[in-house]
Amino acid sequence: MQERKRPVLQRRSSITNLIQAGLDGLTIIGIAYGLINYHIGALTTNYLVMLLLLLGALAVTYDHYGIYRSNASFSRKSLTLFKAWTVCFAFLVMMAFLTKESEKFSRLLMGQLYVMGLLSQLLLHLIMQVVQKTLLRHAAQSENVLIIGTGKLANYLYQKIAGNPWLGQRVLGSVPLKGAAPSESEPGAGKTLPILGNLGNLNELIERHHISTVYFVTPLDASEVLEELYFSLLDKHVAVHWVPDIFSLRLINHSVREIAGIPILTLSETPLTGTSVLLKSLEDIVLSVLIFLLIAPLMVLIAVAIKLDSPGPVFFRQKRMGWSGKIFSIWKFRSMVVHQPNNNVIKQAEKNDPRVTRVGAFIRRTSLDELPQIFNVLSGEMSLVGPRPHAIQHDEEYSRRIAEYFARHNIKPGITGLAQVRGFRGETKDIEQMMQRVESDIEYINNWSLWLDLTILIRTTSALTGKNAY
Repeated sequence: MQERKRPVLQRRSSITNLIQAGLDGLTIIGIAYGLINYHIGALTTNYLVMLLLLLGALAVTYDHYGIYRSNASFSRKSLTLFKAWTVCFAFLVMMAFLTKESEKFSRLLMGQLYVMGLLSQLLLHLIMQVVQKTLLRHAAQSENVLIIGTGKLANYLYQKIAGNPWLGQRVLGSVPLKGAAPSESEPGAGKTLPILGNLGNLNELIERHHISTVYFVTPLDASEVLEELYFSLLDKHVAVHWVPDIFSLRLINHSVREIAGIPILTLSETPLTGTSVLLKSLEDIVLSVLIFLLIAPLMVLIAVAIKLDSPGPVFFRQKRMGWSGKIFSIWKFRSMVVHQPNNNVIKQAEKNDPRVTRVGAFIRRTSLDELPQIFNVLSGEMSLVGPRPHAIQHDEEYSRRIAEYFARHNIKPGITGLAQVRGFRGETKDIEQMMQRVESDIEYINNWSLWLDLTILIRTTSALTGKNAY
């Protein structure tokens, strides 16, 4: 009989996560139905559509935030749940506005559904964690775990297993690799992983401590050692897991997946894949249309002021590099006198720059010169939030001096970004300032979410006239 091929990368699910998802859905349905009956008297077509949209948004958003895949503490999960639930309701509000149906829904009912739905889910998740911990205390004895390898990642794995008792594992210690000196954990990083012995007495350690699970935490160049150790453990009846130490590299939105059963370790990738592309595009289109309607009169006034203040065009266009290295022309209000760059060298604006006009000084100081980039967002070339696009000449210059500089292009450039709200904007006089900007951009890519975008947009209102705006 031919053996059925089994995927190398297994998607492990928990029955408790399935139960949790079912309870959340049923609770939301129950609360919504009760509130609709109380306020409206019957489940109308409009409220039925609203409930179906809410459940659909829950499925997509909760999967994106990993609500049912996370073993985080209750406080961390509560924050994630609050974000995901808020995004779902923001989606409902947006749909009601776009379809011009908002007046058909009770604001009191929706407010009560938001609060009661969130509180009930928090309570259910708390109860489920308590039940899990109670069952584990009465279940079989925890698996004894040995970590082969030392260093920051080994200590991190040790602390994560110790901090998640529902995993049912207990790390007894570690064994250093050949030639590897034990390294201390960073200050404040928690308990240090104890060392039980060395590779020479590995078999004895497994028998003496009744080890049932082994984790290899090895650098990328230790494949020969890994192979030798793996075959030596095959007859020891222990589960073997490999945790490759890839964190010495600059990782961009890293992940683990499979292609036709082959495990793939992604080191660098855009976060805008699958439904994330749709969510980001939907966010940009809806919010940019609303923003454009609000700022259109202001843009007209600025355009008139620029035209009266100095000769030349109202808008300034310049080539910039965008997502995946694609070149586009950025829109800005002209804030300088019309001039040609010296020897084709583009010079950054600086304080008291003589090229800046009177109106230009004001719109640069208040960042109003960036408003026309709403056209770039509407055309899909930019996003409301993302790394700020630099002049192509500056891209070439800084990419030679900062190794991970071009990682900024793993997502759409934005009108505002994490670096900007942190004050890393304006002229960059030294390489350290640009490195700070790049660090923030990569942090944004690695942690992208709709919630982070909304937070940055809110913070942008107070960062527009910062000390670096000129």
